[in-house]
Amino acid sequence: MLLRTFGWSIAVTIVSLVVAFIYGSWEALALCLILGILEVSLSFDNAVVNAKVLERMSDFWQKIFLTIGILIAVFGMRLVFPLLIVGITANLGPVEAVQLAMEKGNPETPGTYGYLLNEAHPLIASFGGLFLLMLFLDWLFEERDITWLSWLERPLARIGKLDALSVIISLVLLVLAAEFLVEGEERESVLIAGTLGLVTYLAVNGLGSLFEGSGAGEEDDDSTAGVVHGEQGKADDVATATAPTRTGGPTTLARATGKAGFFLFLYLEVLDASFSFDGVIGAFAITSDPVIIALGLGFIGAMFVRSITVYLVRQGTLSEYVYLEHGAHWAIGALAAILLLSLEWHIPELITGLIGVAFIGVAFIGSLRRLKKDAPEAHAIKVGAEHQSV
Repeated sequence: MLLRTFGWSIAVTIVSLVVAFIYGSWEALALCLILGILEVSLSFDNAVVNAKVLERMSDFWQKIFLTIGILIAVFGMRLVFPLLIVGITANLGPVEAVQLAMEKGNPETPGTYGYLLNEAHPLIASFGGLFLLMLFLDWLFEERDITWLSWLERPLARIGKLDALSVIISLVLLVLAAEFLVEGEERESVLIAGTLGLVTYLAVNGLGSLFEGSGAGEEDDDSTAGVVHGEQGKADDVATATAPTRTGGPTTLARATGKAGFFLFLYLEVLDASFSFDGVIGAFAITSDPVIIALGLGFIGAMFVRSITVYLVRQGTLSEYVYLEHGAHWAIGALAAILLLSLEWHIPELITGLIGVAFIGVAFIGSLRRLKKDAPEAHAIKVGAEHQSV
């Protein structure tokens, strides 16, 4: 199972390291490996959230996400996106942007590729920060049967019944960040970029919900065609139909197909883009070479994040370790806060990565404790069912 899931990632990693060595000897190989580890540590919470959404997609859209999606993640966000930002910032054409990137100048020197990308950081941070903040708040204000930090999550879920509370809080925080963390002409740009991040989340979320109905109809047809699955299957159908709706994502539909599947795919790509912002910017603190960044962040990091996502889905890990989703969303909230705070202060990538890993780790430990606590009850139910069947 592990080899089948991580085989391609391991192979791509080996090839990427060989290419890095040929390109720039041992130094390039070491930088490439460091960037790969950085991307995985920063994006583990991304993999958990991806897995939760991927579970609701049909096999077709899962394959699209794991093929076309990986190309977008590797070439789009880790290679084309920085070039695009630099081109827009410096008013350069695509060819000039590539030439500037290949010059490998010091990121602290005005006019270099790394310097221009760092100059665009406020726009990137406000867009990504607001997108992730909306994702976190929508999840936080959602009522759910299982809570992790119950003393906090349950009261906030009750407060979350107020309409558009997530939008109100996000806009207030954006205005405060622009007012107190940004100076001069950048304020307007930060406000616009943050608003676009919020609008992007609302648009993808709304479109996914809009097409959920048609997808649900398709799903119902499939269920009717296979009605011969007995009383247990009917009970499962009823449980699914009466399950509480979720607001912390673009759709609640299981095994979404058609337009609903497409917007889930679109949602995942925008989510991946938002998560990759800090990694792309942070990479320039290590190297400004676009080839090394593409190999480390894209081919190694992004591939392993995809493999972790697939592993979580195939193993049913999120259903067994029920607090992992909670830990991932709290990590997303922390990352959103870090992106907004980075408008004024530089926060080391090590801290960003460790916060995400810490939330996931504590949530995993909490899930293990819950499993041990519930084990006797689950065993009793199983024994009772076996006795009844006899």
